[in-house]
Amino acid sequence: MQRPLVEMRGITKRFGGVTALSNVDLDAYAGEVLAIVGDNGAGKSTLIKILTGVYQPSSGTISLDGKQMVFSSHAEAIEQGIDAVYQTLALADHLSPPANMFLGNELTTQFLGLTVLDNKRMKSETERVLMERLGVRLKSLSVPTESLSGGQRQALAIARAVYHEGLRVLVMDEPTAALGPQETARTLKLIETLKAQGLAVILISHSLDDVFQVSDRIHVQRRGQCVGVVKTAESSNQDVLGLIVGAEEAA
Repeated sequence: MQRPLVEMRGITKRFGGVTALSNVDLDAYAGEVLAIVGDNGAGKSTLIKILTGVYQPSSGTISLDGKQMVFSSHAEAIEQGIDAVYQTLALADHLSPPANMFLGNELTTQFLGLTVLDNKRMKSETERVLMERLGVRLKSLSVPTESLSGGQRQALAIARAVYHEGLRVLVMDEPTAALGPQETARTLKLIETLKAQGLAVILISHSLDDVFQVSDRIHVQRRGQCVGVVKTAESSNQDVLGLIVGAEEAA
């Protein structure tokens, strides 16, 4: 089997006297969907925020393609090809899809010696990335983003992440939360599309149905520790639930 694209080893994170993570290992491979599951407080979000540079570990190492990395910010993680789409999506509802796509990284052009926004190019690039990378076409790119469906908003947030050509790892935090069945199905299809393009997709989800539909492996967190990693095809909901709640421990 090929070497993991991401290797996290011995990750520990303390917040004052509270240990949120204790000696956690994680591997993620290119072209796979790794699901991270566990109850609230299990350490899922803390682990991912360390991977994406939001937090720095108290101890432990992160390697990308065999090279040890140290991220002091989320921007540094993005530069190395690791990004995340969080549950909030971080979209400005009153702005158009292209304005959201390039928010903070607007494309510009010169006009009469002045630097102005290149709205035409931002619109065409948004349309291109949505179609080429995700197979999504919006009826209009001029409407406020708040008028888009939940699945379309999710696609826009993903498109913003994959616009960076160097993206290799995409973390998706509860991508189907608050979506109806049809929108959920579309979002899961987007995840499969990204996997087929060779990305390592790390999926955090409370929905085991979604996890079993799209993941290749499942990493289970409980009380700040990794208590098991299983191959999805060789496991069941009951097996994973047992790990989440500590059924063997309770027995």
